Amino acid sequence: MLDDRAKLLLKALVERYIADGQPVGSRTLSRASGLELSPATIRNAMADLEELGLITSPHTSAGRIPTARGYRLFVDTLLTVQRGELLAPEELPAEQPQKVIAHAANLLSSLSQFVGVVMAPRRSSVFKHIEFVKLSELRVLVIMVSPDGDVQNRVIFTDAQIDSSQLIQAANYLNAHCAGLDIEQVRERLTGEVEQLRGRVAELMQAAINLSAEGLDDDATEQVVISGQRNLLAVSDFSHDMNHLRRAFDLFEQKAQILRLLDFSSKAEGVRIFIGGESQVVPLQELSVVSAPYEVDGKVVGTLGVIGPTRMPYDKVIQIVDITSKLVSNALSHHR
Repeated sequence: MLDDRAKLLLKALVERYIADGQPVGSRTLSRASGLELSPATIRNAMADLEELGLITSPHTSAGRIPTARGYRLFVDTLLTVQRGELLAPEELPAEQPQKVIAHAANLLSSLSQFVGVVMAPRRSSVFKHIEFVKLSELRVLVIMVSPDGDVQNRVIFTDAQIDSSQLIQAANYLNAHCAGLDIEQVRERLTGEVEQLRGRVAELMQAAINLSAEGLDDDATEQVVISGQRNLLAVSDFSHDMNHLRRAFDLFEQKAQILRLLDFSSKAEGVRIFIGGESQVVPLQELSVVSAPYEVDGKVVGTLGVIGPTRMPYDKVIQIVDITSKLVSNALSHHR
């Protein structure tokens, strides 16, 4: 537990380091904190913070910099976010979802000067109509039409040959008994009624529904939009160590990892912050993620955020992410 003086000193040190990018010495910290303390008192307080693992001393300087643990304490208990003058549009145009997502990623990147990431809206898990088309002995094409007319296709492989009459039987059953239900509801219904259905037809329908729940024909490239990777080239924290930069760029090549992080973030309310290495999905000490879910008609359908250096202005980035999530929610809701 920190006393009020230690908290104030830590807050001043983190804010000064974020602003300047230079290790903070006791004299600078004394001025930044506004406390009338002797240099010896400041040094003792910094030593205590270092012993707690909240700050550390680089080998090349007598000053201190925050650790990931120090940033976490700062963000959780010391950060004050004030509404500033962000040059954000009052609204995003209510266009096709793909365009809204692209605009949002660019907006996050341009406002933060870091990397903007947006998880595209999840496709509807409710179907209006389903068809099965035989492609070969063991390959079947599943065609699903959502209530808003979105058509999704996927090829599934069966363990044994299924004839065309069985495909028609399976489609007729699903269309008659399950159209308009959520995929999870369909799965529950099939589990309860599978005993009453012919074995091969039941297996076919179960396979189709299981695959549909995972998302049809989507991959991480389509699901995550990333903008502004090159902004990291201008971040001084990376410019002196190309290995850090290379690891960051490798992360953006592995979009599936970012997708998992954003998908996890969508299950929480409001802005979430992952600081240097806290997330196994973005296991880089040099990077932090600020994310927030967005909605369509009151239902969370995706997540967006900013990825940047651990030394980022969290108060400003939190505002940017929060405002952009609201802009995306409005644009997508109005488009429908």
